[in-house]
Amino acid sequence: MTSRTAPTRPRPRTGRVRFHTGAAVAALLLGCTVLTGCSSASSASTSSSSTGAVAYDEPVLKVSGAYVRQPVTADMAAGYLTVTNTGRQPDKLTGVSSDIADMVTMHRTTAAHQMEPVKAFTIPAGGTLVLRTGGNHLMLMGLKKKPTAGQTVTFRLRFAQSDAITVRAPVEPTTYQPSN
Repeated sequence: MTSRTAPTRPRPRTGRVRFHTGAAVAALLLGCTVLTGCSSASSASTSSSSTGAVAYDEPVLKVSGAYVRQPVTADMAAGYLTVTNTGRQPDKLTGVSSDIADMVTMHRTTAAHQMEPVKAFTIPAGGTLVLRTGGNHLMLMGLKKKPTAGQTVTFRLRFAQSDAITVRAPVEPTTYQPSN
């Protein structure tokens, strides 16, 4: 059984209603800007958000290509991903946590091929941060369980300016070589 409703006509607007509506919107916008700065970073900084206004002077981050290589040992693994910033301001990756590790540290690889811990990685405005084998990467320490190929690892990325981003990274075989 289909129910039908009569078409409704839009209510005519009067100048007075339009004035009050416009004044209310203007007051709300002015108050928001003056009192709180109305940052849209929460809607623009995560890869899962699809709505919201973006201010041009904020970082806009998206994470792609995340994966973890199946570790050889049972206590340590490495993670890789790319963070793209399409905004006009840089941001910094300041911390990472994971569901399978007691601690996740960020490392860069020096010219002498040595790992060196870092406190943060910069994601340049209009640029990318690439974490890859032989370069910058994540180290998962104190594994709660050894991840195996076909499983998924969850990372929670924290940034200096943007909201945190949660990423699910597949565990790839030790022989995996990404195409990028």
